[in-house]
Amino acid sequence: QVQLVESGGGLVQAGGSLRLSCVASRSNFGILTMEWYRQAPGKQREVVATLTSSGTTNYTDSVKGRFTISRDNAKNAVYLRMNRLQPEDTAVYYCRGSYYSVQYWGQGTQVTVSS
Repeated sequence: QVQLVESGGGLVQAGGSLRLSCVASRSNFGILTMEWYRQAPGKQREVVATLTSSGTTNYTDSVKGRFTISRDNAKNAVYLRMNRLQPEDTAVYYCRGSYYSVQYWGQGTQVTVSS
């Protein structure tokens, strides 16, 4: 079993920045596709950013140019740098790691953006 632990959430004013971190409790972290999801109150969970084991990235349209996903395999960590945050970015952010049909989820970290 792999545990994913997120950190870095908090309260920030619109236009501000945060960096989320997710650390995995496993070796061979590099084989996982890592993703950040978010879920706002009353809304479905949505994928925000994806980073494959080969380095391919993908972002949902609403965060393109503002968010950057990265990873440090030596530290078993994935990051989400969030710039120019907007109130609509307010959500619980979850880290997900997957390898074929196996998936792991973190417990989530709250991000609140005030206007």
